[in-house]
Amino acid sequence: MQKTEKRENYILDFSHVYPDDIEKKVLRLHRIDCSDIQGTDLYVTPQAAEKIRERIRPYGIHGIHFLDNGNYHYVTGIITERIKTPYVLFLFDHHTDMQRPMIHDLVSCGSWAGEMLRRRSMLKQLVLIGPSSAQITHLPEEMKKKVLCISMQKLESEDAGQAFGLIRNDLPAYISIDKDVLDHSCARTNWDQGSMNLEMLGRIVKETFHHHRVIGVDICGECSLQEPAGELAEDLKIDEHTDEILYHFLSSYLQ
Repeated sequence: MQKTEKRENYILDFSHVYPDDIEKKVLRLHRIDCSDIQGTDLYVTPQAAEKIRERIRPYGIHGIHFLDNGNYHYVTGIITERIKTPYVLFLFDHHTDMQRPMIHDLVSCGSWAGEMLRRRSMLKQLVLIGPSSAQITHLPEEMKKKVLCISMQKLESEDAGQAFGLIRNDLPAYISIDKDVLDHSCARTNWDQGSMNLEMLGRIVKETFHHHRVIGVDICGECSLQEPAGELAEDLKIDEHTDEILYHFLSSYLQ
């Protein structure tokens, strides 16, 4: 991966939750249809992972990538396979995504970050931002050496600056945002949510760009189309508005 790599922004469409023809209305945004790939929801089979790999191969890692709802957050692990230099992963998430998968040998949306820590030698530090303090206490001991956890409680305390001071600033970064880290007023996801607002998220992301060369960014955390119709219309509207804000904000920094 070269610093001058062309920026490619895309949507990975697993559930058809994104607006129809959005890629025709937004400059430099591609839609990659993945809805026909079997073995992708919550868990990803090796065969499905290889098909996803094939479909994103023509596109560079440098860009903004929308990954559908949180059931597909494991795609971050597939995208970042292409990073061949030491880097820091910034993970904004209400959950740790470092659990042991319940189905042996299959990576899940709840285990992918732990798998990266175990298997990716180029990942030198994972900065997990936004879970509760209670969730952090359940992290496996073997992962804590490479993980810097900054809980919502820490973010809201006077010690937040000290925590951010422990981030490695000598390496490039990849940013992954699960909108379940956000409060209910600005995101509607298919998982339980945190309490971060967009202003705080934007402030931390801006600082990340200030201190690091950012390789790429992905965003997941859309709502589920299986919701009752009355709720779905409102939730889609809120998510679309937040996606638009994030897209334009990130585009202004990721050149």
